Amino acid sequence: MPSIGVNIAVLQGDTILLTLREDFEVWCLPGGHLDPDESFGQAALRETREETGLDVRLTRFVGSYSRANWSPSGLYHIHLFTAEVTGGILRTQPGETLDARFFPLHQLPYDLLLGTQHRIQDVVDGLTGVVKAELVDWPFPGLNRQDVYQMRDESGLQPAEFYRQHFPDLRDHQIVTEASGVKAG
Repeated sequence: MPSIGVNIAVLQGDTILLTLREDFEVWCLPGGHLDPDESFGQAALRETREETGLDVRLTRFVGSYSRANWSPSGLYHIHLFTAEVTGGILRTQPGETLDARFFPLHQLPYDLLLGTQHRIQDVVDGLTGVVKAELVDWPFPGLNRQDVYQMRDESGLQPAEFYRQHFPDLRDHQIVTEASGVKAG
């Protein structure tokens, strides 16, 4: 069964909201999987609220990002939106996020979740309607997330170090633009 979800680039001036994931202690855009009978937009609003405490208004659809061999379930698809804050109070989600804060777009933290950097670049470039394939395979064939978390816990490594050892950065040649999109106008 494919994994389908959303990422949300919450912008405030020249800054972007990132959350620090609890599982690997790496920074990422807010986001997550769709619930049954939920649209992409509804999922984006819900995930942003759950992970950051902020209410947002979606302002642009940036694009779709896919990985053919990601996780034991195979296909992975993420739709990326931009948004602006309309209310709420910035906070974390216990059990999922350790921190949430705005970073200058050109001073992002070092430890970013796989795929986050190029998605943010698409936001900065003002793209809409882009379709990209990320040519990277799940580094743990046959293992699910819980198995990987157990490996992480038994490794003796800090979560971010475990992540860096097993999830290398995407290289330009691993990102295939299938539809180039256009600049938002």
